[in-house]
Amino acid sequence: MKSALGRGLDALINPQVKEKLDAPVAVSGKDIPKDDGKSYDILAKISVNQIYPNPYQPRTHFEPQALEELKLSILQNGLIQPVTVRRIDKDKYELISGERRLRACKDIGLKEIPAYIIKVDTKEAMLALSLIENIQREKLNPIEIAVAYKRLRDECNLSHEEIAERVGKDRTTITNFIRLLKLPEPIQQSLINNKISNGHARALINLSNPKLQLQIHDKILKQNLSVRKVEELVRKLNDLKNNKDKKEKFASSITTESASQRNIEERLQRILGTKVHCNVKKNGAGQIVIEFYSNDELERLFELFEIINSNYN
Repeated sequence: MKSALGRGLDALINPQVKEKLDAPVAVSGKDIPKDDGKSYDILAKISVNQIYPNPYQPRTHFEPQALEELKLSILQNGLIQPVTVRRIDKDKYELISGERRLRACKDIGLKEIPAYIIKVDTKEAMLALSLIENIQREKLNPIEIAVAYKRLRDECNLSHEEIAERVGKDRTTITNFIRLLKLPEPIQQSLINNKISNGHARALINLSNPKLQLQIHDKILKQNLSVRKVEELVRKLNDLKNNKDKKEKFASSITTESASQRNIEERLQRILGTKVHCNVKKNGAGQIVIEFYSNDELERLFELFEIINSNYN
């Protein structure tokens, strides 16, 4: 099986290493030699007890069930994808990537593990390698990926364009992930725990008001709102915010004596996204008629009124 290094590692690792690291890996590990204690850019067996933790590990959440499944896979098939380490002394190594694999091997009692041993001389290179390889190879949650991108930007002084080039993504993807870190902590935790999707989070980040973000987040959890519904709510709320007239209280905006009936209807239609009729009597009294065409649209209007009401009370 060939390793999936990706463009990022190709740019950071010595080009001669690529050919060695792409060599087929024996599932049984019988054909892999033991480390000679001095060579670099090789695939070798090393003791699991001689591997030290990675100080730049981007993963903070390890799913217990996924770890158990990995253990079972290793027991049945062997470790197909080796870990990557750097040599810090004779018979001492620092993990670059593969913490889940290392944990699983230790838990099932393996004494040795196949590892790519590469030379990394600086803290910046170690950080970049650790983050980029983990982003490319491991199933990180969106917040872990966002933190990794932010560290590449802040600690390795890489621009969003440079990060995108190294991990094989486009620049807007990098920017959108980093923006997730601006969301309130409860929303980030929901994203980590798969209670909301990345689509929900991307929609919420387009609201600048954390209070509104949390209110809609609660509705997502309680009412199982789709990403499309959340995007629609966010769009309407932003329309309300961006229009100077709509910044006034909803109630006062529809009772202003100087406004014409047609102007009021048009403003309400833009806010609510549906047809609105104002029926005014000669004495100034009247009624507002809001049209809806399905139960889903009625539910959407109710949610919008609820949010507007809580925002102005």
